[in-house]
Parts: sequence; C-alpha cells; structure tokens
Amino acid sequence: MSGEKITSPSATGIEAAARAAGKAAKTRGLPPVHLWNPPFSGDMDMRIARDGTWFHEGTPINRAELVRLFSTILRKDGDDYFLVTPVEKVGITVDDAPFVAVDFDVAGSGPDQILTFVTNVGDSVAAGPDAPIRVERDAETGEPSPYVMVRAGLEALIDRKSFYRLVDIGAHHEGWFGLWSGGTFFPLIPSDEMTG
Repeated sequence: MSGEKITSPSATGIEAAARAAGKAAKTRGLPPVHLWNPPFSGDMDMRIARDGTWFHEGTPINRAELVRLFSTILRKDGDDYFLVTPVEKVGITVDDAPFVAVDFDVAGSGPDQILTFVTNVGDSVAAGPDAPIRVERDAETGEPSPYVMVRAGLEALIDRKSFYRLVDIGAHHEGWFGLWSGGTFFPLIPSDEMTG
C-alpha cells in the first residue's frame, strides 16, 4: 500500500462507483481509469495474493463477478496499486502481480507465432511488443517467475502449468532460450543453461 493508514473507503462504495462508471462508459471495454484523477481516499484492507485470490479484510472474495469488476478499475501508479473510480482512489496491496495467466493459445510458429494468454479475471492478451513476456529468477533458489504484461503496467504471473507448456514450445535464438510472439523474441534463460 502507499504507506497511508487504512481509512474508511468501503468495498461496497467502490463497487457501486465502479458499476456506475462502467455504465457511464457505455462500452463493453474497460473503464478509462487512466483518465481519472480523483483525490486519494486512503488505503483499504484489500489484498491480491500471489495466486490471484482477492481478499477483503482478510476474507477471500469468492464472487467472480465482483473480482472481475474490481479488476477493471485497478491501476498502478509507480509501485503502488489503486482501485480508481471518477470520484475515489483507494490504495490496495498486491503481493506479486495483480493477475495470473491461467492458460494460453498458440497460433502459427517461429517468428510468426502468437501466444494469447487468458487471465484469472477474464482478460485476454496477445504477447508482443506492447505486451512483453519477462522472467524474474529468485535470488536464492533460482526459481523462475514468468510474467506477461496485460495492460497499463499491470502484469499477470504465468501459472506453473502454462509455463511448462511454454517451455515445451520455446526456441533458441541468438544465445537465448525463449519464446516468439507477435514478431518479438522474449528471452527466458541463456541457451547454455538449458539441460537435457
């Protein structure tokens, strides 16, 4: 969170404002959160866990429709995450990435290949120059954590089963093992670190 104390913004109030904003947008697309600049209303006891589970006051939010609604008004400013409506900006905690890529489809092959990821909240994104894939490795264990950009600085952690499938279709290019998508090669690890 942004370091401010937890204040009175309520999930119910944010939900109502998000629904109103969505209706006002009159489109099936995402609300234009990048255009909204309401005053900061404080931090809310809301957290997105590494596995993509949303919590409010320590309790998982089990309503998929509500999680999806909140995900449409999520914005990242610097290193902080906020739920933003035209009238309110509320800080929340994100343990890792706000979304999880739970599956993907492959079309084509080689440089013409397109990898289209689906997230736990229903977003779909084709990896490419505007939606890069990257891997971070744990400093102690070396364990890889792969991510794909979904929108406006918001990434999805690629789940383990999808990552294993990606490794199966990976390729070597200029000393790296990685993935082609949208005409772009995304390096994962140096080729000389590949075993087997």
